[in-house]
Amino acid sequence: MKIKSEFQHGQAVPVLYTCLSKNINPPLEFETIPAGTKSMVLIIEDVDATPRPWTHWMVFNIPPHVTSVAAGTIPNGATEGLANNHSFGYEGPCPKYFRGTHHYWFRLYALDIVLDLPAASEREVVEEKMQGHILEQANLLGLCTAG
Repeated sequence: MKIKSEFQHGQAVPVLYTCLSKNINPPLEFETIPAGTKSMVLIIEDVDATPRPWTHWMVFNIPPHVTSVAAGTIPNGATEGLANNHSFGYEGPCPKYFRGTHHYWFRLYALDIVLDLPAASEREVVEEKMQGHILEQANLLGLCTAG
């Protein structure tokens, strides 16, 4: 399984998708979804945030036939969960609030179930329900450096 965007793995997230511009999610492509996938989960996190990783966007119950997400949209048929600050919606990298280079992991999980959870679910609850149901995982790393 693969997750791709207009930036390559390990390269900078374009400014358009940060708080310094439109702050919309980048376009994403999902490839080679494993057989038996009933739903997918997308979690974007800044692993360099302190005191713990910061969830910038969480979307679950993405239907397995969804192979792309346009910039600034939620995947069709999916449920947007809560990100940090108990908020809905994409929150892009924000270099004005940190120093150095931060690593943003776009993690896509293929599950053998559809999660029976309300939209206002926290990441910890979603991850708990995912346990034992992950068929495969794909990762895309984007960087953002305070300048």
